[in-house]
Amino acid sequence: MANDIETYGADNPLFLNNVVSCIGGREENQDSCSISETRRGLLVIVCDGMGGMTGGAIASAEAVKVIRDYVSKPVSEDDIEDDNKSTLIQAVSSANAALLAIQENNPGLRGMGTTVTVLLINEEKATVAYVGDSRIYQIRKGRKIFRTFDHSMVFEMVKKKIITEEQARLSAQSNIILRAVGLKPDLDVDAFDLPYDKGDLFLLCTDGVWGTMSEKDLIKRVSERQHPKVVTETLAMNIHNDALRAGGKHDNLTAALVKTTKDSKLRSKMEDKIKKAFCVCLILLIVSVVTNVTLCCKLRRVTKEEKTPIEKVDGTVEKLDSTKSKRVPNQG
Repeated sequence: MANDIETYGADNPLFLNNVVSCIGGREENQDSCSISETRRGLLVIVCDGMGGMTGGAIASAEAVKVIRDYVSKPVSEDDIEDDNKSTLIQAVSSANAALLAIQENNPGLRGMGTTVTVLLINEEKATVAYVGDSRIYQIRKGRKIFRTFDHSMVFEMVKKKIITEEQARLSAQSNIILRAVGLKPDLDVDAFDLPYDKGDLFLLCTDGVWGTMSEKDLIKRVSERQHPKVVTETLAMNIHNDALRAGGKHDNLTAALVKTTKDSKLRSKMEDKIKKAFCVCLILLIVSVVTNVTLCCKLRRVTKEEKTPIEKVDGTVEKLDSTKSKRVPNQG
């Protein structure tokens, strides 16, 4: 591994993981990242800083620290059951307040900020939160089933169907973001709870990664059936080397990858609907079968009774059939 690429992971048998970060063709790496174990689950953070001088690096590093400390702080058993989505929103909001306070005390750092992507995953579910244009993907069997929507000017145009996502990626204005941590007191943080299946991949990456290739190509590269460490290191090396051959002016790049080894306890709403529909159909089928069996039994009993001779008081036998009655002399 090249000296300018940092790589590490946390030892977790349930969620195989690794993160890589590379300075690229810049003088300073303004990306920051972290993978750590908490009582709430495995916590993964990827941030892309922005701002003149050292502001971007300070912003991203401070955001990672504040979010990690907030989620990792000691909690009671009851608090662990709290909504992880609310926890992540509060953690990112705390990072926003911390960056604003730093700028207030250091005028030279005013204007700094950072994107934020966070994944908190445990046996129950995966919870993600983000601000800016760094992305979170959930990939299953080589297909995207979830992706965050960039808080950027070009993606607002995508939302309005003015341009395509690929045109947005290649646009010269793709770096204009509409939300970032550290820019203003009021911050909207998008967060989601996600179920997952065994073998699902969660990719957190900066625009230095997703901006270098089509989404189809990116998903294909990270879906290789290898450990996340191998996949992320190969991805970073290929992007870095390709960019060096093209002139070496490329952006910082950071990617974290988590692979699940079992299904989450939380299931999707669609799965719940399918299960409920299946149960209803099964109940209806059982009721139908029982009803039909009951009717058949009754019909057979009636038919048998109709065919049984009935001896009458006058010494004749009345034999009933399905069409008419006959009186037959008693031979006895």
